[in-house]
Amino acid sequence: MMQVPNNYLKESVNTVKRTAGILLSISSLPSKYGIGCFSKSAYEFADWLKEAGQSYWQILPLGPTSYGDSPYQSFSTYAGNPYFISLEDLIEEGVLTEKECEKLETESKEGTIDYKKLYEDRYPILRKAYERSNISKNPDYQQFLAENEWWLSDYALFMAVKDRFEGRPWTEWAEDIRLRYGYAMDYYRKELYFDIEFQKYLQFTFYKQWNKLKAYVNSLGIRMIGDIPIYVAMDSADAWANPSLFQLDEKNVPYAVAGCPPDGFSATGQLWGNPLYRWEYHRRTGYEWWLQRLSHCFKLYDAVRIDHFRGFDQYYSIPYGAETAITGHWEQGPGIDLFNRVRQVLGEKEVIAEDLGYVTDSVRKLVHDSGFPGMKVLEFAFDSRDSGCASDYLPHNYPENSVAYTGTHDNETLAGWFDSITKEEQELVRDYLCDYYTPKKYLYRSLNSLVMRSKAALCVIPMQDHLGLDNRYRMNKPSTVGENWKWRLKKGDLTDQLKAEIRGMTRRYGRLNGQ
Repeated sequence: MMQVPNNYLKESVNTVKRTAGILLSISSLPSKYGIGCFSKSAYEFADWLKEAGQSYWQILPLGPTSYGDSPYQSFSTYAGNPYFISLEDLIEEGVLTEKECEKLETESKEGTIDYKKLYEDRYPILRKAYERSNISKNPDYQQFLAENEWWLSDYALFMAVKDRFEGRPWTEWAEDIRLRYGYAMDYYRKELYFDIEFQKYLQFTFYKQWNKLKAYVNSLGIRMIGDIPIYVAMDSADAWANPSLFQLDEKNVPYAVAGCPPDGFSATGQLWGNPLYRWEYHRRTGYEWWLQRLSHCFKLYDAVRIDHFRGFDQYYSIPYGAETAITGHWEQGPGIDLFNRVRQVLGEKEVIAEDLGYVTDSVRKLVHDSGFPGMKVLEFAFDSRDSGCASDYLPHNYPENSVAYTGTHDNETLAGWFDSITKEEQELVRDYLCDYYTPKKYLYRSLNSLVMRSKAALCVIPMQDHLGLDNRYRMNKPSTVGENWKWRLKKGDLTDQLKAEIRGMTRRYGRLNGQ
């Protein structure tokens, strides 16, 4: 149980169920077509999770990725990534052939993702599937269009126009369509009709396959944890179609953008570039857009991790055009008002508050008042650059209402992290473990066990840390572009021995699924 319900205080603490899960992006699954997807391997991984005693499968955002391949910079907060569509399923449907897909096979490159090749090869083959599908005659498709019209029409038009402008950001389009003049919208809807329909087909297919996979995962007693960024990308259908939601001027140019201030990890801070919300506007509308967004998320996932939760308390505002985050300043976010509204309309939902980074008393209060569990990341406990809250990340200090991690998608792997920290920090780790003898290459097992035995109700361990992989296999290095989001499982990584080890550890610390 990840979220504290309203009646929690009336219950015995012994009723809080201890559970465990694994963090693995859909993109990281094995697949012969270049990227993990909703194919047979996803179902096999779900079976493997069940046999390993896990209760949760946490993934990264599912949206279509833009420049830099980051799932946290998506073209839409509602759309799904067409790369995750299983070509095997389309072959089975009869809209593609195995021979047509042969050139997409990348068996020899298992273990990484070639995004350039994906971009060049995947859409033409998916277009063939669309043209053969006779999708307009499908009643399920028509129902999907009717139910998702509120976001799908703008998204499909956005992607079709983007292709017409050779992939350029919407801020560089011709003024009439950039500012959504009525005559321009009518022109492009007519001119790009089949391109728009193709985009709608992709979304129908994505959601059909995702819903089938999720239903199977749930049938095994495993819950899916989705992940949503607090911000949308500037180059997104969301920003283009709904500029009033964001701090944009009359030409839809941002006044300021999002990021993080300088700290011990970065002397110039982090400049993300996402548009900031007009929180006063959201407040006046009863947070309608956020209610739509979160309602949609809870149809997709059983639980949701909200990235950069502290931005709801205070958000860091950087003047548009700044080269670094140094000149930014803090402004007030919506606070508990937003989540009171969410609870009022949507009821109790499973949410994980990503409350990492510089945590103030007001952030702590917001997380506490929301009732959502915060995150505890083991790697942060021994960092000499920390500004004062490292002890919060020592496992003996984890509260029950928290989610414990060895690391996240943004962190080094455990093995890589231990190699990279100072000699003094390594000694602190050994002292805390009271373990001076385990060879370094096996120490990840002790560290995994450390977070599993904490009081945190849920413990989630990235797949790389169960495998003991080094930093060559980390998912993302923040503030870098070009080499991230590429890691994939290789065939043979998910051995019976590893499964038995994980199951044994999960059972040992009272977290076994069904226990």
